[in-house]
Order: sequence, then C-alpha cells, then structure tokens
Amino acid sequence: MRTHMKKIRWIVLGAFLGAFTLFSFAPTPTNFFEVSKNLDIFASVFREVNAYYVDDVDAGKLMKKGIDEMLNSLDPYTNFISESEAEDFRFQMTGQYGGIGAQIGQRGDYVMITDPYEGFPAQKADLRAGDLIVEIEGKSTKGKTTSDISKMLKGQPGTKVNIQIKREGETAALSKSLTREEIRVKNVPYYGMINNEIGYIRLQSFTNDAGKEVRDALTDLKRNHPLKSVVLDVRGNPGGLLHEAINIVNVFVPQGVEVVSTKGKIKEYDKSYRTLNPPVDPELPVAVLTNRSSASASEIVSGSIQDLDRGLVIGQRTFGKGLVQNTRPLSYNTQLKVTTAKYYTPSGRCIQALDYSHRNEDGSVGQIPDSLKKEFKTKRGRKVYDGGGVDPDIVIPSKKYAKITESLLQKQLIFDYATYYRTKHESIGAIRDFKFTQTDFEDFKNYIAGREYDYTTATEKALEELRKKAEEEKYLEGVKTHFDKLKLDLAHDKQADLEKNKEEIVRLLEEEILRRYYFQKSRYEYSFQTDADILEATQSLSNTERYQSLLTGKK
Repeated sequence: MRTHMKKIRWIVLGAFLGAFTLFSFAPTPTNFFEVSKNLDIFASVFREVNAYYVDDVDAGKLMKKGIDEMLNSLDPYTNFISESEAEDFRFQMTGQYGGIGAQIGQRGDYVMITDPYEGFPAQKADLRAGDLIVEIEGKSTKGKTTSDISKMLKGQPGTKVNIQIKREGETAALSKSLTREEIRVKNVPYYGMINNEIGYIRLQSFTNDAGKEVRDALTDLKRNHPLKSVVLDVRGNPGGLLHEAINIVNVFVPQGVEVVSTKGKIKEYDKSYRTLNPPVDPELPVAVLTNRSSASASEIVSGSIQDLDRGLVIGQRTFGKGLVQNTRPLSYNTQLKVTTAKYYTPSGRCIQALDYSHRNEDGSVGQIPDSLKKEFKTKRGRKVYDGGGVDPDIVIPSKKYAKITESLLQKQLIFDYATYYRTKHESIGAIRDFKFTQTDFEDFKNYIAGREYDYTTATEKALEELRKKAEEEKYLEGVKTHFDKLKLDLAHDKQADLEKNKEEIVRLLEEEILRRYYFQKSRYEYSFQTDADILEATQSLSNTERYQSLLTGKK
C-alpha cells in the first residue's frame, strides 16, 4: 500500500509540475494564481480519492477521465491524445499505416471484410467484401471487435499474417497468407471524365500531398482529354491539414491570392495564408460538391472558391467547423490537440457555427436564425453569410430513402445479396453498361423472402401516436374500431413497397454489386449516371451562360 501511495504521489507531482511548467511559460500568464490554486486543489482531490475511496482506483484511467471531461467543456475538437492513441492520430494526419489494405466491419460475433482496396494485399489475396475473418494466426476471432481485429492485422510492412475466412457459398474455411505492405490511403482515390468535356476529381481527405494529388489529377485530365470544366467532390470529407487546403485552392487560383486567414488569442496564430505557386488553370470552370459532412479544410476550399468567385458550390450546406487546431507535445509521449484560432475565408467570414453546442445528429451545425448572421461580399459582390458552414450556390436536397429501403440497408440485405451475387457471377459487363435486370430483381425478392426487415412508415407512426393520445384523453373506447380498421388498411405490404421503390433499391443493388468487381472505382463512375449533385454540376458547367450568371449573382 505504501509503495502504491508513493507511486501515486509521484504521478500527481509529475502532473502538477508539468502543468506548472506549461502555464509558467505560457505567452500570456494573466491568471497564474487561479491556475496554480486550482491545480493544487485538483492534485489534492486526486490524492484523497486514491487514498480513501472504498475500492481500488485505476490512477491512469481516473486521470484520463478528468482530462477528457475538462477538455469537453471547451469545444469538440480540443482533445488529449494518450500514448496508445498516438498511432491512430498519426494515421489521421498522414493516411499511412502497415497492414493489408481493407475496410472491416462488425457482423455478429465476427468481423468481416467490407471493402478491400484495389492493388493492396487484401485484394491481391482475393479477399472479398462479405468474407468473415474467423481466425488470425491460428486464434479464433469470435467476439473480437473491429478495433481488436484492426490491431491484429496491422504490423510492419514485409511481415506476414495468416488468416482464415468464411465465405458465402463455401462450406469450408479458406486459408490466406498475406504480406503486409505500407498502406497509404490516397487523398484522391479517383479521377476521371464524367463525359467528353467534364472531368471529376474525388477528394476524400487532406493528409500530406493532398494538393499535389489534386494538381497531378487535373494536369493528367488536361493532358489526355479535351477538358472544358471540372467537378471537385469534397462531400463527406472531414478535413485535415490547413496547408493542403491552400495548396488545393492554388491549383485553381493565381499565385499570391489570400485563401484563408486565422486569428487567435496568441499573436503568433494571427496569420494570412496565400497561394505560393502558379496554378494549373486559373480560368477552367469549377464546381465544388459539398454536403453536411464536408468540414474544416473542405470548408476552406469550398468557401474560398466561392468568395473568390472562382467556381460554383453545389449540394448541401457544409458542417460548420471554422476552428484551427495545433498539436502540443506533452510528457510520456502524449499530446494535446488544442484549438488555437478561428479561420476566415477571403470575404472575411468565419465558417464556425455561432453556437457549436447545438448541432444536428450528424454533428453538423443546426439552423441559424437569419437575424444572427452577418453579411459579407464575394470578389464580384455576391452576398454570403457567416454563422455556420458554407451555403451552396445551388442547393440540392439531401437524399432520403423510403422506409423499406432504409430497412434493407440497415439489415445489410443489399450488402448480403451483392455478396451472394458475386458467388454466382464470375464477371459482369463494364461499369457504365451494367444493368440489374427484372430477372435479377425477382431473384433479389426471393433471396430476402422470409428474412427480417420490418419497418414502420411515417403514417403508421403518426397513427400510433394519435392512438396513444386518444387513450390518454379517454377517447379511444369510442373510436377503437375505427382505429383498428385504419391500422389494418394502412398496414404496409412489403411486396408492394418493393415494387413501388424498385428504382432506388435497384440503384443501390447495382452500386453494391459493381463494388464486388471494380472496387472503389465503380462507386464514382456509377454515380455519374445517378447522383443528383453530379447531374446538376454537369448541367451547370455545360451551360456557360448559366454558370457565369450564378458567379455574378444574376440568376
């Protein structure tokens, strides 16, 4: 007990001295006494709890909880990074790790391959989406989480990992031996031509070399095609490195143009960032696609392109994160990711939500009253506003699926059928030619027959709420017969709903099946024919008069 107490005292003393040093040499120690006093109180509480609490206390876990709760009171992006989390943080910044190159997901008691990356060990070893990982190095994986399996699959490049998988259509487990490689997830996983004149660049992250990848992609499209305009897709891109956002804007705007500025409490964080290099093409018409999950660096790119009237923003309002983080090294190989500034686009507006404590379920900023927004002007005088996110020049409502479609997706029946389809068809036609036939659709209906995918329609939900209200107010007794008849009349017919929503279900089936043969590439090329945002971008870029009128505010 005495040794344990001595160890705890050293931990507390180390934490206190570390914090004392940090605040003693902070650039603006305006509240030194308050900091010192509260650190002393915190250390006293920690010591007394450890000494007198009825059960044994995990000192590290308790301290981590205290740090996390303290930082949670600030903003969602200031985080403590423990030594064990450092590798995951490095991957977020670099996109690099040693492993087999595949996305995985939980499936019951096991973890399965959901998306092997083309050209990496998993795909080379013919691992397929839907394969269940049942053993790694002779040890059962039953009950393991995706985090557990991820750690077991990762390792030094050049080392081997032996696994056993269970595959749809195979009675016995299959053994696979894979040699790990350095996996670098590309910032630009795909670029190509939507049609003969319009190019497409998908940007999914802002790790190292993101700007170079976009520059190389646009250069290649210009060199090999009669390119007249381009779509830059940052939907679902959570952001990343600030300087890479500037490099990407630099692909489209001249050297020496301000892209973003930052302002913080510490003077060293008040900076203006300008483009440093000649652009690839400063005149090429551009459309940037955004949605509610386009955040941070994605908002710098879309916001500056909009403010400079360099291109159109199409889709949904962006996430609303205008805060800049820097990483500060701490003791014992830990780190602090701390918000140090806010960023401002060329018009002077801040994309940060006015109140980031109230957000939508996906984390994006909620609706801001117009009275709280401040007006700014783009280079050509168009009105833009702060208050949370970048509002598109052309708004496309987000896709909402029918209840039956949502149920099929949630129950993974579309995913499972694509896995089943792959076992029955060794090959299929080209991506843009593939069609899911009526015969295929009948086969799909037979496949899901008897499987559980029940759902409640909005009308059924409203009726049930009305019935509960009638019961509370003592009216149900007299109208119960009418309620029961209406409920019976409204009871959804799954077969009828399948036919009614056949078009959107077939599109999802086609996309999922194509991924089994053409991996990530198919997702993008298939979307050229079906994606509402891309179709609108194609129309706007093809109509020069409409494109220019939108950029001048004369719609």
